Amino acid sequence: MHTHTHALTRTISLTGAAALVISLLLVAQPSAADTSPPVAGTPATVSTDVLPSVQIDGVVWDQEIAGNTVFAGGDFQTARPAGAAPGVNTVARPHLLSYNLQTGVMNASWSPNPNARVRNMALSPDGTRLYVVGSFTSIAGTSRYRIAAFDTATGALTSFKPILNGKVNAVAATNTAVYLVGQFTVANGATVSGAAAYDAVTGLRIPTWAPAVTEGQAIAVTVKADGSKVVLGGYFQKVNGSSNPGYGLAMVDGVTGTMLPFNVNAKVRNAGSNAAISSLASDANGVYGTGQHYGTGTLEGTFYASWTNGDIIWVEDCHGDTYSVYPAGDVVYTTSHAHYCGNIAGFPQTNPWGMHRGLAFTKTVQGVITKDPLGYTNWAGTPRPALLQWFPDINAGTFTGVSQGGWSVAGNSQYILYGGEFTQVNSVKQQGIVRFAVSSIAPNKDGPRLTGANYVPTVTSPASRTAKVTWKANWDRDNTRLTYAVIRNGNTAAPVYTTTVDSNFWTLPSMSFTDTNLTAGATYNYRIRVTDPRGNSVLGNPVSIAVRGTAAKLRAPDEPLPPVTETPFLTPAPPTADTPESVTPPTETPIPTVEPPVAPTGDPSLTPPATHSPTPTPTPTVEP
Repeated sequence: MHTHTHALTRTISLTGAAALVISLLLVAQPSAADTSPPVAGTPATVSTDVLPSVQIDGVVWDQEIAGNTVFAGGDFQTARPAGAAPGVNTVARPHLLSYNLQTGVMNASWSPNPNARVRNMALSPDGTRLYVVGSFTSIAGTSRYRIAAFDTATGALTSFKPILNGKVNAVAATNTAVYLVGQFTVANGATVSGAAAYDAVTGLRIPTWAPAVTEGQAIAVTVKADGSKVVLGGYFQKVNGSSNPGYGLAMVDGVTGTMLPFNVNAKVRNAGSNAAISSLASDANGVYGTGQHYGTGTLEGTFYASWTNGDIIWVEDCHGDTYSVYPAGDVVYTTSHAHYCGNIAGFPQTNPWGMHRGLAFTKTVQGVITKDPLGYTNWAGTPRPALLQWFPDINAGTFTGVSQGGWSVAGNSQYILYGGEFTQVNSVKQQGIVRFAVSSIAPNKDGPRLTGANYVPTVTSPASRTAKVTWKANWDRDNTRLTYAVIRNGNTAAPVYTTTVDSNFWTLPSMSFTDTNLTAGATYNYRIRVTDPRGNSVLGNPVSIAVRGTAAKLRAPDEPLPPVTETPFLTPAPPTADTPESVTPPTETPIPTVEPPVAPTGDPSLTPPATHSPTPTPTPTVEP
């Protein structure tokens, strides 16, 4: 079971000054995982192809998948089809809608119309009920106080109707219990402190579960599949009077609400006015949490901790606040504004900062964190996952006023869904919702990034009858290993050299190839073709070079031979005392001398055709 919740608006406002870049690299090697991993055993990611989806005019805070239906909730007023510009073909659909998972087309018949924003949602593990929480007091034409439940098969509102006196930030559910956290102090008439639980069938409050969340709010919650343990996250500073655990993180008993050991909280210390645990998710082995802070916390990336006692399994310490996490099999997806991942063997921080708002990591440990060079918390020696080759380009939106892109990640075994305030993904206009799919059902058309004038080799002629072609690697959003072909004189059907090299956007190795046995004085042009494992190819612009050396001088066909000058016979002198007969030189026969013809200047007919030159012998060189 995966349960997940996302950052609260109050906490969001703390991140406006932060930015990010992320990366991958394992021990100075480019990432090896993608839709076609070149290394056996590396998990494959979804494709970065943007699948057309319904769009909204605000922000999506959460999405949940029930069968082939996706529910999307947030703060928006209208929806429109994929490809439609803002304000075009819109329909009223305030705060909550559903759409087809496989097509991205909105369900026109379902419009619950809550009267205020939806902050978070959760499905019952059996997939039959959708719990929706937020600030609303009316939904589907009926009074519901900050929480409502829908039948996922029919879309009908159920009789489940707790009453909370303040907004609900997050919800998690088992088949028997529903757990809520937020800014409420009264639950069904009972005094509580920001946390309450309800019977999933009767809707009655469970009085034994009421942990005291104080000095701030909980904004995230997740529950173990068997209901025995519940983890809270937020910017609170104490739970049940304890601050360790209890400082932004706490694990409590799923029945009694009493505090349980959660050792990760000794290291992950995000709470107070400038830091928070922004989201939580879980699987059978442990709990995932994401951090955000502005100067006072210890983590901006993601942690994975054991259900047993909260021991750290791994931490990805990329810098740049992270807002949501979703584990999908062996891959863990996040949304953030990462700007540095150098200490987990990823890319360095650039100037200006680059923003990578969608990232993927291995679920397994793949190394340890190195010392932080930028003044952040030092996680050196802590186990870490590997960053995978998956870099969709999600832009920053303006709706919340804090210039972020994605705010939530959801998915299943075939699709990964991002929701937020972005307006474009991979330069495709797609506002608020985007779908990605595994390669078996994706178009797989997102190819190498550099092309044309942005991808031109350097060509020189370092020696007679040779041309040296040098170029840097290209990169691809969802593939590591690319194939490079050197094209001579436009002959794309017969490249003179082919090789494969691993790369990513910050690790671009240099390559070179020396073409030999060319025609001296002739001009050749070269360009580079790059192809990814899915067959997507790009061509860089060609570069011409005049090959060094002097062309051979040939006689014109109608030019007469020059006269032959004969050498006269040589008669030896009689032998003398100094020249014994035994060493008398032999008589020499005259030898004709033929002077080579001189080609008339400027006669183009004397230039040897390229087809007469020897076949070039390629001399490849791969430079480190």
